[in-house]
Amino acid sequence: GSMRTNVDSRGRFGLGGDINLRQEKVNFFLGGNFNQRKSISTGNTDRLTYGSPNSQLYQDDKSTMKGAFRFGRGGFDYFIDNRNTISLSVNIARGSFKPSTVSTMETSLLGTPVIRSLAERNSNSENEFRNTGTMLSYKRNFPKSGQELTADFTYNTSRNNSSNLIKTDSLDYSTKNVVKTSSQRQDGNGSNENFVFQTDYSTPINDKSKFEAGARVSVRKVDNRNDFYFISSTGAAIYNPLLSVNYNSTDKVYAAYGTYSNQAKNFGYQLGLRVESSDYAGHLPDKNQSFNIKFPVSLFPSVFLSNKMKNDQEMQLNYTRKINRPNFFQLYPYTDYSDSLNISRGNPDLSPEFTNSVELSYQKIFKKNKDNFLASIYYKNTTDLITRFQVKETNAATGKEILVNTYINASSSYVTGLEMTQKTKMTKWWDMTVNMNLFTSKINTGIAGQPDQDQFASWFGKLNNTFKLFKNFTMQLSGEYQSKTILPPGGSGSSSGGGGRGGGGMFGQATSSQGFVRANYFVDAGFRYEFLKNKQASISLNLNDIFRTRRSDIHSESAYFTQDVFRRRDPQVLRLNFNWRFGKFDPNLFKRKNMKNNQGDGSENMNMGQ
Repeated sequence: GSMRTNVDSRGRFGLGGDINLRQEKVNFFLGGNFNQRKSISTGNTDRLTYGSPNSQLYQDDKSTMKGAFRFGRGGFDYFIDNRNTISLSVNIARGSFKPSTVSTMETSLLGTPVIRSLAERNSNSENEFRNTGTMLSYKRNFPKSGQELTADFTYNTSRNNSSNLIKTDSLDYSTKNVVKTSSQRQDGNGSNENFVFQTDYSTPINDKSKFEAGARVSVRKVDNRNDFYFISSTGAAIYNPLLSVNYNSTDKVYAAYGTYSNQAKNFGYQLGLRVESSDYAGHLPDKNQSFNIKFPVSLFPSVFLSNKMKNDQEMQLNYTRKINRPNFFQLYPYTDYSDSLNISRGNPDLSPEFTNSVELSYQKIFKKNKDNFLASIYYKNTTDLITRFQVKETNAATGKEILVNTYINASSSYVTGLEMTQKTKMTKWWDMTVNMNLFTSKINTGIAGQPDQDQFASWFGKLNNTFKLFKNFTMQLSGEYQSKTILPPGGSGSSSGGGGRGGGGMFGQATSSQGFVRANYFVDAGFRYEFLKNKQASISLNLNDIFRTRRSDIHSESAYFTQDVFRRRDPQVLRLNFNWRFGKFDPNLFKRKNMKNNQGDGSENMNMGQ
């Protein structure tokens, strides 16, 4: 088993442990974790809204999120005989989070004369979630080496509830005295059920070829409710049905796949085909509205070719087709008024994105010092691009004109680039890995009245150093740099957006598909000391964002406004960790099947294989 604990520079701690006991045909396992977190972020927003007259807003924010997470898992493996194993596991998770944000907002109506106003807003939330999951698995190893069958059934259920109280004080611009106060509250609760059945079969045809096949059924049921209240001057909560919503949905995915792989001397290939259909149905019982999206059959072929050459060199050519489904919040037809700058609503009529990817790679291994070089040229084209879109409409409660951020399926996008990775053993005590990714993106939104984003080249670089300074003591120093990149149209770092594969997103809301993310870099460091027999115990110290340079700096434009958003979250947090392992460790007990040729099926990351 093992035990672990940690504490960070904000006074938050965590602890956990695992125990594994095998006696003859039964293997029992039990584990748990408890972690506290305190996250602090600061930022500002500078926004020019076009109108009669134009208006300028500057908003300064400071947010603090305090929370705790608890997780437990237990179960057993029963080895019926040397070919058949059955496993049962249960996991329970609980969490509570209390984010609070203080905002100062200065607004100027740029007419003649200029009219200025000032306001302070306090947002305080309480959120809780509960999740319980059960998994029953069966595995059979056949007499033929490499031939096996697995079957898994998973059932997860979760519940969540939240309450968000927002108080806004309007101030006299000259005296800063409060002249008016308004408050609102949003209460939410929901439940989620997810059933997944999956089976995989693998068999070698001969010592050079293999066939694999599998099937998967996934059904997710969601019941979500949000209630909106205005708080009167007496403190009474007045329910507003126009801004409240009750939403139920059922998402069904049916999939099957087959792959054939073969090796002929130095040439290898793998051919695969995934067949999938899905059915999404949503219902607003309070408004008597229903939505349905059906995709009877979609085909996802894949081709992997490889050729081994002299002097430990290899070339590979790969093609895959994938799907990215809209997530629940992109589909959820609830208008969220909690942030007056980013009023948002999902679109239940969204369709999935489809991406075709081609990659050509070259690898060279240097035997003398086990160095490795890998270079890849890649191209990805996405259709039915999920894109943020803005509409002007009237607030049902106040009668004022507002901008609402929602989503549509726009035209297409592509990403093409070159990625290179070099792993080098500089000395006996110094290992270095360098990764560089040069890419360019083009987004064709197809939105009337909104020009497409100008195309430009971007690059991402990462450097990781590991130093074995003396016996049992290791130091790691890493840094990343991301140049100016196109703003992903979906408001995230998804593959459909415009990022290279190495960059990855941070945080911050993207309010339109026109814009860019300014350059960003950061450096992290870690120290580790191992001790006791067989290095069974270790102490490590980690510091993130040493120079306080990691941030999100986003420029976005639409037909209605120009905006710059700056955010910095959790810089220079120091964390001390202690780990201790005891007893015998058998890695075979923890092996799980890993399918190599899986096509991701979207927002739930439901890959074939576990």
